[in-house]
Amino acid sequence: SGCMVGNPAISVLCDAYRKGIRDYDVEKAYRYALNTSRRFGNNDDGYTPGNISCTLEYDYTDWCMARLAEWLGKEGDRAHFDKRALSYATIFDPESGWFRPRNEKGVFSSLPEKGRLQEGYGCVESNPYQQGWFVPHDVEGMIRLMGGREKVLADLKDMFEKTPGDYLWNDYYNHANEPVHHVPFLFNRLGMPSLTQKWTRDICRNAYHDKVTGLVGNEDVGQMSAWYILASAGFHPLCPGETRYELTAPVFDRVEIALDRRYAKGRKFVVTTEGNAPDACYIQSATLNGKPYNRCYIDHEDIVRGGELHFVLGRTPNKQWGVE
Repeated sequence: SGCMVGNPAISVLCDAYRKGIRDYDVEKAYRYALNTSRRFGNNDDGYTPGNISCTLEYDYTDWCMARLAEWLGKEGDRAHFDKRALSYATIFDPESGWFRPRNEKGVFSSLPEKGRLQEGYGCVESNPYQQGWFVPHDVEGMIRLMGGREKVLADLKDMFEKTPGDYLWNDYYNHANEPVHHVPFLFNRLGMPSLTQKWTRDICRNAYHDKVTGLVGNEDVGQMSAWYILASAGFHPLCPGETRYELTAPVFDRVEIALDRRYAKGRKFVVTTEGNAPDACYIQSATLNGKPYNRCYIDHEDIVRGGELHFVLGRTPNKQWGVE
């Protein structure tokens, strides 16, 4: 936790508690989380001077603290952290239309020659274009701030279309580093789940290889591989601390997940496909335990209850499936 941007241990605690993993001293864990969130976080104006990455990361973990406080009945803390979680808007510059670092006096740093594509401009191992999508706890608010669905959808499409096919380090969708790992799943939230399906399959195919140089970036304690395991199985969280997983087209014909009976009612959760092929990455229809399923997401409870999620895949997008 100490060497990473933000306060990631809090998100682990939040997600674990929300998903029923509570066989530890919860009150003690909360006290430690509260203490560290007070020691490390955004300033009273809602941002970390000179740093987009820290500002957005701290906003997310403030949201995690708010959820923990809510579940534990600590209303004062909940209200405090819920307010802080929305302070990401303090570093959004309406004039340039994107996030920019501010100094201690609140003045935006001068735009560099490459604008939001400038790596290191208020960001850690990323640029503002990549880091700016990190508002997982308030995606709808982020979309409004950025100008609305159509503008955001066009921007996100452009980002992926300009990404090099090998996914090595680049200024656009840089799968080689973790700040963007949730970004392909934003298409689900924008009402275009077929694009989540298209790009996650493409990433699985081209950013991972069975050789010494098999990963496009630093494994970072397993995150690079964890992304593949989840995405290739057909689901991935966008915001840990929520119980929603975004659905996408599985790579495999069959995936069986053995469930831990300490935290799950079922014994296993199975994901199956038909019509699967390297060029058939689009979900045509789905069933959950034999019943038609038309959502582009699934809840944690549906998974731990056990059962089978079945996808029919095809070569052309079904733009009606999964659209809310």
